[in-house]
Amino acid sequence: MSLIIFLVIGLIAGVLASYIMGRQQDLLVNLLIGVIGAVVGGLLAGLLGLGASNLIGEIIIATLGAILCIFVWQRMR
Repeated sequence: MSLIIFLVIGLIAGVLASYIMGRQQDLLVNLLIGVIGAVVGGLLAGLLGLGASNLIGEIIIATLGAILCIFVWQRMR
C-alpha cells in the first residue's frame, strides 16, 4: 500500500472515530489518531485472524483502532 493511500485511510478513520466518540479535533490530530489507529487496528485484527480485503474493510479496521486509541487516551487523562 502506498504512503498516500495509508495517510488517506488514516485521515478518514480519524475523522470517523472523532465523530463517533464526540470529539472535535483539528485535521492534523485526526490524521495522527487515524494513522495510529490503523496500526493498532491492523495489529489487533491480525492477532484475531481477521483481515481486510478491500478499502472499506481497511477503513473499518482503522476506525475501530482509532476509537480504541481515543478511548484509552480519555481514560488515561
